[in-house]
Amino acid sequence: MWKIRTLVALVLLGVGVIASPVVAQEGYRVQPGDVIRIEVIEDESLNRDVLVLPDGTFSFPLAGSVRAAGRTLGQIDSTLTAALEPNFASTPNVFTGISRLADRAEAPEAEEPVIEIFVIGEANTTGAIPLAPGATLLQAFSRMGGFTNFAATKRVQLRRTDPSTGAEKIYVLNYKDIQDGTSTNGQIAMREGDVILVPQRGLFE
Repeated sequence: MWKIRTLVALVLLGVGVIASPVVAQEGYRVQPGDVIRIEVIEDESLNRDVLVLPDGTFSFPLAGSVRAAGRTLGQIDSTLTAALEPNFASTPNVFTGISRLADRAEAPEAEEPVIEIFVIGEANTTGAIPLAPGATLLQAFSRMGGFTNFAATKRVQLRRTDPSTGAEKIYVLNYKDIQDGTSTNGQIAMREGDVILVPQRGLFE
């Protein structure tokens, strides 16, 4: 009997019942969504592909519902053989292989962390603006696309609220000095919730 089973197994391998070297390994454990090819040597009418359902089982004639998820192909062989045996004069030769693996959804890529600042007033882009943590004030200026023709760029405000006390600090910035490099304020690291306010310039500014 062992020789017969070995010979049939080699034939089945030769015709591709086991579709992948990965699942040909004895240690592979079936998962929901896998499609299993089942061959019963003594009755070809039973030969078929079966889908492992989300609950981890599949249905098979004369055997009913068979648990597959988490089990090896050898274990499924044994379960099917035992279930089918009462219907045959001698122990049937049952062989299983993976016809198709379930689609494995790729894990979503982790989103990069961001902070959110707010821009109001005479800027080309206003509203909430996402920035990478550690982004500088100069980089924030770049993200907001510069200023309108009515911006008072010599008195731009950076408003920062202390989350522990709720107190607001206002820093008055001269964009021209930052642009010229005469001020280092452009290197201020932005924080979550910071507000850049760009006032409208006066008549003689």
